[in-house]
Amino acid sequence: MSHFDESAAFEQAALSTRAMAARPAPYLDGLNPEQRRAVEALDGPVLMLAGAGTGKTKALTTRLVHLLNTGRARPDQILAVTFTNKAAREMKDRVGQLMGHQIEGMPWLGTFHAICVKLLRRHAELAGLKANFTILDTDDQLRLLKQLVQAAGIDDKRWPARQLAGIIDRWKNRAWTPANLPASEHAAYDGHGPALFAQYQARLKELNAVDFGDLLLHVLTIFRAHPDVLEQYQRRFAYILVDEYQDTNVAQYMWLRLLAQRHRNICCVGDDDQSIYGWRGAEVGNILKFETDFPGATVIRLEQNYRSTPHILGAAGGVIAANEGRLGKELWTEADAGEKVRLIGHWDGEEEARWIGEEIEAMQTGTRGMRPFSPDEIAILVRASHQMRAFEDRFLTIGLPYRVIGGPRFYERMEIRDAMAYFRLVVSPADDLAFERIVNTPKRGLGDKAQQKIQTTARANGVPLVDGARLLLEQKGLTGKGAAALGRLLDDLARWGRMAGSGEVGHVELAGMILDESGYTAMWQNDKTPEAPGRLENLKELVKALEEFENLSGFLEHVSLVMDNEQGEQGEKVSIMTLHAAKGLEFPAIFLPGWEDGLFPSQRSMDETGLKGLEEERRLAYVGITRAGEVCTISFAGNRRVFGQWQSQLPSRFVDELPEAHVEVLTPPGLYGGGYGAAAPGAGAAGIETRAAEANVYNSPGWRRMQARAGERPLSQPRESRAPVIDAQAVSSHTVGERVFHQKFGYGRITGIEGDKLEIDFEKAGPKKVVAKFVSGADDVPF
Repeated sequence: MSHFDESAAFEQAALSTRAMAARPAPYLDGLNPEQRRAVEALDGPVLMLAGAGTGKTKALTTRLVHLLNTGRARPDQILAVTFTNKAAREMKDRVGQLMGHQIEGMPWLGTFHAICVKLLRRHAELAGLKANFTILDTDDQLRLLKQLVQAAGIDDKRWPARQLAGIIDRWKNRAWTPANLPASEHAAYDGHGPALFAQYQARLKELNAVDFGDLLLHVLTIFRAHPDVLEQYQRRFAYILVDEYQDTNVAQYMWLRLLAQRHRNICCVGDDDQSIYGWRGAEVGNILKFETDFPGATVIRLEQNYRSTPHILGAAGGVIAANEGRLGKELWTEADAGEKVRLIGHWDGEEEARWIGEEIEAMQTGTRGMRPFSPDEIAILVRASHQMRAFEDRFLTIGLPYRVIGGPRFYERMEIRDAMAYFRLVVSPADDLAFERIVNTPKRGLGDKAQQKIQTTARANGVPLVDGARLLLEQKGLTGKGAAALGRLLDDLARWGRMAGSGEVGHVELAGMILDESGYTAMWQNDKTPEAPGRLENLKELVKALEEFENLSGFLEHVSLVMDNEQGEQGEKVSIMTLHAAKGLEFPAIFLPGWEDGLFPSQRSMDETGLKGLEEERRLAYVGITRAGEVCTISFAGNRRVFGQWQSQLPSRFVDELPEAHVEVLTPPGLYGGGYGAAAPGAGAAGIETRAAEANVYNSPGWRRMQARAGERPLSQPRESRAPVIDAQAVSSHTVGERVFHQKFGYGRITGIEGDKLEIDFEKAGPKKVVAKFVSGADDVPF
């Protein structure tokens, strides 16, 4: 029976069925016209194109309630798919609230993985498994792959098993099995990928185990190979509801299409403008071709926004309009116009963090002409996690409470803890906890037994582990490659310690040297996982952070305070997170720092996927702006430290895409001839080119990337500036009270002189200590 026949049959259904359909539906009263239309369009395929803040969860759950209340389907005939367990619980709770009682017997409401586990356990034998199969976690998966890689005689340092795990996961997201892997993928993992994939799948079956990718892949395979099983579930699921459809990958898309072929009552809710997970397999094309996949589909646009002001929506709409791959919609709201999106440019990244901290304090007291905002109402959304460090340090300095959402705080990240352990050992060789952390990181062939010998020797002689290790080597208690590697580490620690004490190199350069010479930087450079580039960026940010301190000891003390900052304390806090982590959240006030080309949009994303990557970056900008309810502030810096060197930055191309009518420029005249973004003379199509001509493009990130294509620059490469050493015999030509200019910090007034070192209170950068030769008289600055 076709879909239309079923609809006609319902019109002539039994009295009891029609009586259910005639029951009161008070849950419809709170819907706007488009939401109500989406809820009541029960027949055939429906795409609910729901913009940010338009109440799509409300519409989706109300649709589910309407299906139950009108008798169109029993709870076990509805397949409702979400992406997270939290979303599934929220949907079930909302359905219970609207119905007036908790709904039991909804076995098919959950995540893709949760539903596929149920299906696979029912039909495990058709996939060559037993019903009690085990689901491997990531660690078990890696352990198994490492065994296969070693058995194949592959150098796992050059080709890590973690890289192979990522490749296999990508293949499974695209519904590829070893049997149907396309020829274009045969070169993966140095040509060994396909064979290892087949061995891995065979080994999983021997172990009666699956990984997360298999849950969907095995069910798809069963559906294709056993039409009777597929037909059983096609009959069962009279209605299918899918949340966040723009985030589906190829395998999820194929699974849904197969199940929807009989009744065709599939309702997908999503927003093509918020598809930001391409890097983990999401295909925005799935939502873009919905009408092609389901001819005759009804497309309903939810465009009335309940979160943001017209100016915020106008700014977001102006940016996303530049994308070509979208279905198109215009968000609107009945709210008052509110504040325009605020745009401000800063001299450098440190000034940006300082200004945002001061602005948040002012917003809490209501001294910006707005209502007072509590810390819980304010969030900072960054493109990359390494940007968080400047804000965490600044907020600690001014005592502003904060929380990091979606990940550990900067100094709690694994790679930062490892690096700090090296620094601690250099400063304090008796730090046994630090030694334990890094003695075999990176791998030095020092397993548990070798480390136990070190512990035993140290305890027997009553000395720290570093001394115990040296005694063990002297006593020949450890031999082979592990002994040689340990000896090199101990010699390096002693040498670094002497360098730190003598001051023969600056502490910033020494920190980079430690990470490079220990092999720690190379470990992450050779790591092929998606997380590795971010970890390297965090390490560079860590080295950069040392510039603000006199020595390693002072920095380590500072970090101890950061780590102890409000541990366990409750109360209101400013939220810091990445733009990806902010998806689905909302705050009255949002700060969006770091809008500079190369940082945002991400150069890596554009290099790897071209225009597709740029459009996803633009969707990320749209997501960031639409998280704001009342106040949205976008900022960028004219200079940033990149690989330890100051470089001029170009404002993000997204800044020029902001509609001028919705933007208030707070930036004073300065870096690029007096204006930025929408307010800049000649802004628009030629805005970037104009600023590039005025800026020093030969020192820009793009120019340097072209020069550095050959390879990654080590962290210890000589930097532009080192920690200044005071020449006590020098006689400065400057005087206290004199106004001077510094290329980085701008104008300031001298407050103290010690040899050739000046204490200067800069107008924008605050108090700094600099060497006299780096400043000039204010009157000598050329214009």
